[in-house]
Amino acid sequence: MERRWILAQTETKPNAAIAWAEICGLPCIADLLQRKGFSCADEVNAFLQPRLSSLSDPFLLPNMEAAVARLLRAIDQRERIVLFGDYDVDGITSLALLAEMLRSYGASPELFLPLRMEEGYGLSRESIERCCQQHHPQLLVAVDCGTSSLAEIGQLKANGVDVIVLDHHEPKSELPNCVAVVNPKTDSNCAFQYLCSVGIVFKLCHALLKRRPAPGFDLKANLDLVALGTVADIVPLKNENRVFVQRGLREIAKSRRPGIRKLMEVAAVRSPLGASDIAFRLGPRLNAAGRLATAERALRLLLTRDETEATELAALLDAQNRERQAVERKIFDEAEEQLAKAFDPERDAAIVLGAREWHPGVLGIVASRLARKHHRPAIMVAFDSNGLGKGSGRSIEGLSLVEALGHCEEWLEKFGGHEMAAGLTMREEQFPAFADAFRKAARTLLSEEKLQPRLHLDHELAFSELNADLLRWCQVLEPFGSGNLQPMFFARAVESAVAPQILKEKHLVLRLRQKNHFQRAIFFDGASSALPCPPWDMAFRVNADEYEGETRLQIQVEALRAAAPIE
Repeated sequence: MERRWILAQTETKPNAAIAWAEICGLPCIADLLQRKGFSCADEVNAFLQPRLSSLSDPFLLPNMEAAVARLLRAIDQRERIVLFGDYDVDGITSLALLAEMLRSYGASPELFLPLRMEEGYGLSRESIERCCQQHHPQLLVAVDCGTSSLAEIGQLKANGVDVIVLDHHEPKSELPNCVAVVNPKTDSNCAFQYLCSVGIVFKLCHALLKRRPAPGFDLKANLDLVALGTVADIVPLKNENRVFVQRGLREIAKSRRPGIRKLMEVAAVRSPLGASDIAFRLGPRLNAAGRLATAERALRLLLTRDETEATELAALLDAQNRERQAVERKIFDEAEEQLAKAFDPERDAAIVLGAREWHPGVLGIVASRLARKHHRPAIMVAFDSNGLGKGSGRSIEGLSLVEALGHCEEWLEKFGGHEMAAGLTMREEQFPAFADAFRKAARTLLSEEKLQPRLHLDHELAFSELNADLLRWCQVLEPFGSGNLQPMFFARAVESAVAPQILKEKHLVLRLRQKNHFQRAIFFDGASSALPCPPWDMAFRVNADEYEGETRLQIQVEALRAAAPIE
């Protein structure tokens, strides 16, 4: 679908309490900052210079006091503590951080991860049964899961097991009856709605340290784990998440963990690190183990202190990631074949696909690719030989997946997640009715405007304005990600100065001219389709390019089109 190009408009009456010219002399950056809605100069400076000293009281999170008290009692009484996690990056970084915190107090927590294929997500009956048989917990801490597990937690309580839930998933109408549910989304007035589970675990660790110091434990040094989980879980990089990630990237660069150092080597990640290195290089390799088999290797990689073991585990995760990519490509191609036969973008407000033999572990990635390509919420379901289906969904702006799935609840055995991502379980015989119901729900909840893909442009720039000062300011705005997108600039009347060069059979290296100014640019995947007739409108980002020890500004092209009026 063709995207509408829309140039952002800045309010004609900027906040008089903020002297923008004193903060930033570049109009394009000042406009970007104004549109973020800061109310005073202190807020702007807090954004531009994130500081750990700005972190708020961890006891502002719901039920934090009860969770801390119960954990300290378990430590003092040497109870059997089990940390029950999830198999994605947020889950394993949360387990690693909390395990190291508790060990610093002298506790010896057991770590438990469910088996994705056999037991499914979270506190399933099968995973709880195996956990209790293996570890006989007296206190179970459910991390990155548990908010909706009323029956399962009720059974644990009946068996004499206390439960603490540390989670960020959307709650349903009732919460489980347990020691504490520390989840900001259970209180609409809580300021920490943006945290993922590793952020909540960090706050718990901070709260524990406020109640009882742990000599020798450096919570700041563990921000490498917090940054990994926060970026990989695609939560908004704002407020304290921004602090976590900016400081955490520095900790990753100098990491004391052999596993992270070896993972950076196999992923070809070098300093200076950006959030994109986590999103596209480190995160996928940590996720690969849990997608195809068990996440145990990824967790061991984060915790090991042995260089040899770290080298072996990093190589295994890298190999599993390549295998994951191959499985993902195959399923994506099959999904596109199904869509070619049945999908009508004028009629269908959602994509719902299902098949046997699909690997459940990669469905979320494929759903995400389909949602981006077709600008539709996408649900992918894999059915096993017994007709049980496990699915993953990804959404587009304007549709809460959890809300939409709530309209289809009668066809599902269970579901849960956030606005933009969700998981579900269903029977194969219910799939046609579910698919129809979900498409109808999406049609009801999404306006025609939301169904039209857009390319949002932040500011128009001329090539004459592309300089080192602009690059420096763009770097100040980092880390980029959800909630703090990398600026998308716009240039008019651009032409190719020489013939484009094809790189690795799919990318284009362009040498561009605008009037008397020239710029080199990279256009990833630009060789896949013919270039429009010049002159062009160009949407682009600004990145730093290291060449022979010199840092230069580089253009990364997002899109080219024949010159046309801009909205």
